[in-house]
Amino acid sequence: MIEEILQDAAARMDKSIDAFKQGLSKVRTGRAHPSLLDHLAVDYYGSEVPISQVANIGVEDARTLVVTPWEKTMVKAVEKAIMKSDLGLNPATAGTVIRLPMPPLTEETRRGLVKVVRQEGEAAKVAVRNIRRDANSDFKDLLKEKDISEDEERKAQDAIQKLTDAHVAQIDKVLDSKEAELMEI
Repeated sequence: MIEEILQDAAARMDKSIDAFKQGLSKVRTGRAHPSLLDHLAVDYYGSEVPISQVANIGVEDARTLVVTPWEKTMVKAVEKAIMKSDLGLNPATAGTVIRLPMPPLTEETRRGLVKVVRQEGEAAKVAVRNIRRDANSDFKDLLKEKDISEDEERKAQDAIQKLTDAHVAQIDKVLDSKEAELMEI
C-alpha cells in the first residue's frame, strides 16, 4: 500500500517537472529554436492543427527560424498564425519559405523573462508539494483504517518528504540553468 502511494507520487512529480520543462521551452532566449513554435496552431481547412503538422521548422542560423509549409496554399495561414501569436515575431516570406528573425533581447526584457521563469518554477514546486500533501493524506487514511501502524506512517511521510526534496532540487537546477541561459548575451 505505502509503496504504491510512493510510486504514484513519484510518477506525478516527474510529470510536473516535465510540464515545467515544457513550459520553459516556450520562453524565448535570444537563440532560434524550433520548439518556440510548438504551441502554435494553424487553421488547416477549417480545423486547428499544430504548426509542425503543416510545415517543416528549421534553424537557419543562431537568430533565424525557417518555416517551410508542405503545401503552397498554407503559407498565408502559417504566416497569420505566427503574427497572431504572443511571440512578437515578424515573418518575412519569400515564396514558400517563411523566415523568422529573432530580435535581440534587451537587458530589461531578459530580467522580465527571468521573473516569468521564476514564477513557472514556483508553480512547479507548488504542484510537487500538493502531491506530497495528497500522499500524506493517503497515509493518514491508512492509519485511521488501521491498515498501517504509526511508525509505518512516520516512515512513509519521511520517504515522501525525501522524494519531494529531490524533485524540488531538480526544479531549482533546471531553473538556474534557464536563468543563466536567459542572462547570457
